[in-house]
Amino acid sequence: MRKWRLGAAVATVAVLAVACGADDSTGGPAAAPGWERDAATSYHRLATYPIFENRPDGSDAEAQTSAEISAVTDDGRTLIYTDAGGKRIGFLDLSDPRQPKGAGTVSLAQLGHDDDQPTSVAVVGEYVLVVVDSSGGDFAAPSGRVDVVRISDRTKVHSIDLGGQPDSIAVSEDGEHAAIAMENQRDESHTPPDGEEGDLPQAPTGFVQLLDLSGAPDKWSAAQVRLDENAARTAGLAAPEDLEPEYVSFNSRGEVALSLQENNGIAIIDAATGAVRTIFSAGSTAVDGVDVQKDGRIDQTGSVDEQPREPDTIAWIGDDHVATANEGDWKGGTRGWTIFDVKTGEVVWDAGNSFEQLAVRVGLFNDSRAGKKGTEPEGLAVTELDGKPVVLVGSERSNFVAVYDVSDVKNPVFRQVLATGVGPEGIVPIPARNLLAISSEEDDAEAGVRGTISMFGFGADHAGAATPEFPSVVSADAEGVPIGWGALGALSADPAAADRLFTATDIAYGPARILGMDVSVAPAVIDTEVPVTEQGKPISLDIEGLAARQDGGFYLAVEGKDGPGNELVRVAGDGAIEQRIALPAEIAAGLGKQGLEGVAVQGSGEEETVWVAVQRELKGDPEGVARIGKYVAKTGEWQWYGYQLDRTDVDGDWIGLSEIVVDGDSLLLLERDKLNGPAAALKSVTRVQIPTEPGVTGTTAPAVLAKTEARDLLPDLRATNGWVQEKVEGLTIAGNGELFAVTDNDGLDDATGETVLLRLGALD
Repeated sequence: MRKWRLGAAVATVAVLAVACGADDSTGGPAAAPGWERDAATSYHRLATYPIFENRPDGSDAEAQTSAEISAVTDDGRTLIYTDAGGKRIGFLDLSDPRQPKGAGTVSLAQLGHDDDQPTSVAVVGEYVLVVVDSSGGDFAAPSGRVDVVRISDRTKVHSIDLGGQPDSIAVSEDGEHAAIAMENQRDESHTPPDGEEGDLPQAPTGFVQLLDLSGAPDKWSAAQVRLDENAARTAGLAAPEDLEPEYVSFNSRGEVALSLQENNGIAIIDAATGAVRTIFSAGSTAVDGVDVQKDGRIDQTGSVDEQPREPDTIAWIGDDHVATANEGDWKGGTRGWTIFDVKTGEVVWDAGNSFEQLAVRVGLFNDSRAGKKGTEPEGLAVTELDGKPVVLVGSERSNFVAVYDVSDVKNPVFRQVLATGVGPEGIVPIPARNLLAISSEEDDAEAGVRGTISMFGFGADHAGAATPEFPSVVSADAEGVPIGWGALGALSADPAAADRLFTATDIAYGPARILGMDVSVAPAVIDTEVPVTEQGKPISLDIEGLAARQDGGFYLAVEGKDGPGNELVRVAGDGAIEQRIALPAEIAAGLGKQGLEGVAVQGSGEEETVWVAVQRELKGDPEGVARIGKYVAKTGEWQWYGYQLDRTDVDGDWIGLSEIVVDGDSLLLLERDKLNGPAAALKSVTRVQIPTEPGVTGTTAPAVLAKTEARDLLPDLRATNGWVQEKVEGLTIAGNGELFAVTDNDGLDDATGETVLLRLGALD
């Protein structure tokens, strides 16, 4: 068993540390060491708005729609976002940030052509500048424009041809200038001479458009700034003959910082004169201590060989430094973010592996991206909190935004991590109202996970908005790195400790492990891990249920790919498998893809009885009647009882059991639908009395046990103010009498990835 410590990786990012073990002012559990939260100096999640709810009348709710880049009006009460999937821009009323309201859309067809795509937006007084790509997929002849739209009546008052394909826009602090990165992006399916598919160069080269915003909007005009190819070559940029500007940002002096992602470069431009002050390379670096293989494991022993950072979003920290999110593109990406001194072009700080380790620590590691660019930092913004400069960095693939104090640009201090929707990109601080809006671009109607705008409020006035706040679970260090975790589909009380639980990762992360969790602190801390082994070797199991035995060791409910693969597994305290207990053959044959989901232990020694929950009905059983199994350890006998599942009125939905817990003379069952977000309709803890009569054996239809609802979990899941998670899969009563439930994040597959540990108090 690996014991935990909150090592240097956590200690150096602690914020507002308090005495370890001290209770907070509400009388609740103490904060986990290294993750202390002061309500007055933290962001609190206020709301999560699904973008599809702001669709035009008559449009299909299942059609792709999302929010990518956002801007906010001067009063901070209207958010305007680009919806590339819907080919429109949208408006969101933030008058009450805890209840954002859709305020309509404007289609690109209204502004120009129905093939146009919005790429960015920015607000100038009473107008929104809508940056439009009108290329229609013609990479060799790119085109675009910026439309000036009056916000009050949403009419176009002016349009400026940009002479190429645009990407991002930024407006100077005085509102006199705007800059647009004219990417003229490459065709990823084209192979240039002597190159590989998607390589540069691919003419035409990109440039920057500087907009003069003085006078009335109909007088606004654009002037091109061309970057010198020789200067770019001298600076060591890749493919200097084909520069592809990506992102722009203004400082207080009216200077524009420009990222050249594919070229791995940064340029500084004087907006007043159009002079290019400097061009320098973003450089390259190697990263150790990260997972680099898509193999269903969290293995932090890999390394990324030295490669270019290829920065995406760029933002100023003061007037002399810029921060970049190093997403990478065709040749690079270094899984973190960097601060540069623009006077020298030198790196003053780099995140190394810390950004990716943060994803591991909060259960948001996305193994499917391990072999590519990992967490893929993409969005980035700089704001000020309590008079201190702060950088916010978004992970496109792990669905979070990390907050850092950069008062000392050479030593940023981690402050907080915020859970978002899938693919956060637009990060918009609203300092006048102590708000933050994060737009997430990924939208998957089939999976029920939609594009969102997440609203956060900073400071004590917004405290208590979300319960629990994210993260509700973190991991401690073992052997110098965070314990990897996720896909927690099971919970069990620790018979030897009132404030400890056991949990397990399911098949999404292998090999199988049993994790120990300290719930005396908040967030709870995963601090031990025990690998499940057979003949001394780690193995992979789809652990869906876990129960600690009073006699030591555990029972695991293992779900198989087919019926016979479902089994009860008894393991010792050190994780070694002691016995594999097969289901009766006729029961296994009747199982479909959904098999064993929960396990509980009653009694000990010769009186030990094991209870299991089968997710859905067996073939041949009455419709909607799932089975509860009783296994007598002494005799090896199985008996079966029926459980009537509820229904929803949603086409294609199904209801199933996810967990079973012994509570005195009754059993608690976790029953849920397969819906999430605003569609979620059933997440419930129910109670049945432990039967005194024998159950059936074989395929005889079981008698249905009477059930009552013990706790509706939907209000608890909605209280997080995040996306309501589908898979509430773990349930247990701790030794202290408190009921806990946990969601399975599915390894971020068709899910936001957020794990929610609910502390539900004592049941009546």
